[in-house]
Amino acid sequence: MATVTKLHADEPEALAKLREPFPPNQVSKLPKPTKQQTEAVRADFKAGIRCDLCGSWHHPNVVHLDYVGHAALTDRLLDTDPHWFWDPLALHEGLPAFDATGGLWIKLTVCGMTRLGYGHAAAKQNQDPGSREKEVIGDALRNAAMRFGAALDLWHKGELHAEEDEGPKISAIDMAINLLRDCGSPELFKEAWTKNHEGWRKVLAPADAKRVWAVKDELVAKFKAEAEAQAEIDAEAERGTLPEPVDPFEDEIPF
Repeated sequence: MATVTKLHADEPEALAKLREPFPPNQVSKLPKPTKQQTEAVRADFKAGIRCDLCGSWHHPNVVHLDYVGHAALTDRLLDTDPHWFWDPLALHEGLPAFDATGGLWIKLTVCGMTRLGYGHAAAKQNQDPGSREKEVIGDALRNAAMRFGAALDLWHKGELHAEEDEGPKISAIDMAINLLRDCGSPELFKEAWTKNHEGWRKVLAPADAKRVWAVKDELVAKFKAEAEAQAEIDAEAERGTLPEPVDPFEDEIPF
């Protein structure tokens, strides 16, 4: 989904700058070890090396992928539009609302055009407070900038985001509905709805928002019915009127 505001005559040309390839000095190397390689270095620190290519300590046979870092992307965005900005899709207590997995949906606006992006980063041991959140924001900016064509050649060639290229793309409405349906309890459902519904209201088309609200009503009715049924069972248990369990094989064995 893209929201377009008024563009000046020179802004389409400015947006084209995002599509220009990044020079080699702005392309970094990201080590992508396999699970076996990571476990081998964890078991024996000396099994790793200090890599001359990326500067990290990892298994000597690790594959490296090209990627554009946060600073290089910010430089390109400033060259394209000094007034670019990003917003979170949803807020929680005045701060960007991270989803249940720690990811973040954002809106990136460049030259008056807004496109969505999503970022995520795994937590690491001994990580400084706030480091993971900053990594998530950087990942979301790269993801959103890719929708404008920034570093698109690197996204296509490498495996940096291979999961995104496997199978059909998931739309914002599908992600919203899946998030609600995956809530296994009323508490998780209430938390997911509270954190995200205002953001969904802002970014979804009216017809899509209506579908999400219909799923919400369906799940509210489901949880309510389950709660009423459980309350009835609890009441019968207190009264001692629960039926005795029946042996499914009683009088049914043919010999």
